[in-house]
Amino acid sequence: MWPNRPGRKQVLTEFQYRILQRISPSDPPYMRGAAYRDKPKIQVLLGDKVIEQLRGKVVIDFGCGDGDDAIALAQSGARRVIGIDIRESALERARAKARELGVANTCLFCSDTEEQADAVVSLDAFEHFADPASVLEKMHELLHRDGAVFATFGPTWYHPLGGHLFSVFPWAHLIFTERALIRWRSDLRNDGATRFSEVEGGLNQMTISRFEHLIKQSPFSLDWLETVPIRRLRPLHNRLTREVTTAIVRCKLRKSFRN
Repeated sequence: MWPNRPGRKQVLTEFQYRILQRISPSDPPYMRGAAYRDKPKIQVLLGDKVIEQLRGKVVIDFGCGDGDDAIALAQSGARRVIGIDIRESALERARAKARELGVANTCLFCSDTEEQADAVVSLDAFEHFADPASVLEKMHELLHRDGAVFATFGPTWYHPLGGHLFSVFPWAHLIFTERALIRWRSDLRNDGATRFSEVEGGLNQMTISRFEHLIKQSPFSLDWLETVPIRRLRPLHNRLTREVTTAIVRCKLRKSFRN
């Protein structure tokens, strides 16, 4: 008998952890960069046509972070923008930016609101929400009868960098176990997380098909959904390959009403 002999999972975790330590002793470079250097992020992700539709409207930025996109909406002509985030530190930074840029009277930043809006925007968030179904219910409550949600998110789970902060190299999050990746990550950011969903920002392993299923079960109907291909994989991008060849997902949701 070997009472203290480590199990196979423990051995595999230790082996993979040592590999991760060797190949990436610091934050991986893949999620860095300045993709939005020349234009506001919301303009790049949703496009000028959507920005035009939001002019003169009351808009909620759901998961506003430091407020950059909410401020960009205000500067682009939205009548009123309400930024919602659960992190008070982010809200404080957003308020300071709004004051500095002269849109404090147009932008409100808070952790919750009962005010209804003409539109809700959600950028790079649906792959992070712990309970995306409940988020959709909340968005439904926050919209006027004819309101809509404009959402964009990604990379999704099967994207080469779908592991986000765990993207040591493409598809590393699918090759290494969750335990090994979490242990490696704790050397860099010791926040006590034991699962992907518990790291800062959270990762819910969202896929395109799961998102479509969530919409079918939600109080929304899908007006349109676009899977934007990874540039280099565009020739391979189709309905069958979209889970691994899509860069971002963007869509418009309309309120539907249950009988």
